[in-house]
Amino acid sequence: MTYDTYFVVGLFILVLSLPAIVGALRRGHAPRAASIMLLIGGGLIVVAIGAKPNAYSISTIPYVIDSVLNHFMAYFKA
Repeated sequence: MTYDTYFVVGLFILVLSLPAIVGALRRGHAPRAASIMLLIGGGLIVVAIGAKPNAYSISTIPYVIDSVLNHFMAYFKA
């Protein structure tokens, strides 16, 4: 479950970095914070895929996200 969590958190960080990159470029600034977010998110995804090479594909991403969210919801209900 740990690598699934790494994958989902990395995916979430990557999604959040995209608007930050666009906003920084639109304002004419260097996207420094967004680049760091991109590296962190990509690194987490690489670690997860490196540990479980055949576990993640485009069709399994919704199931992985669902299992991680269910795991956290069960953890916080207890």
